[in-house]
Amino acid sequence: MTQLIKETGRYEIILTGFGGQGIVLAGKILGQAAAIGDNRESTLVQSYGPEARGGACSAQVIISGKAIHYPPVRHPDILACMSQAGFDKYIEQLTAEGTLIIDQDLVQPHGFDREHFSIPSTRMAEELGRKMMANIIMLGFLIAVTNAVSPGSTRNAVSSSVPRGTAEKNIAAFNKGYDYGLAVLKGRQKKATGRAGAEK
Repeated sequence: MTQLIKETGRYEIILTGFGGQGIVLAGKILGQAAAIGDNRESTLVQSYGPEARGGACSAQVIISGKAIHYPPVRHPDILACMSQAGFDKYIEQLTAEGTLIIDQDLVQPHGFDREHFSIPSTRMAEELGRKMMANIIMLGFLIAVTNAVSPGSTRNAVSSSVPRGTAEKNIAAFNKGYDYGLAVLKGRQKKATGRAGAEK
């Protein structure tokens, strides 16, 4: 993450995939968690391709401690991709120090040679018996590796945003993605500590 984010608490985020994956819902939950749970400013701009289901889809979210005067995201600090088309469309807009997150079974980050994060979110959702919850797993992972919004606020937003009767399963999906993200961070930290020790 850039020094600017650390100083201002401002995040510009693009979630992208195809219609039917719940991309806009994930963006709505993210913005709601920031505004209601964390008492920050947030905006959401959504776009769809020519078809609602199967077409390109994105949710652009800005989170800030100050007023947001221009809601569209021009250069995301965080880019989460759940389709190859979404990656291809937005990767050039990612800031130089931005964080890329991909569904590792659906996206090949061709030409991107920096460190990034990947999670088999769709496969994990299928293992839970609910492929439609891949977006919530991805959201949990995003929160864990970026800390853009507090996890408690996001869980509350998930509960109030998903269809009635599905909150418990969606919270379980969020926790699955969140725990996976924490494990990835721990693994990287351990690897970095090992490298540092070897260099001494």
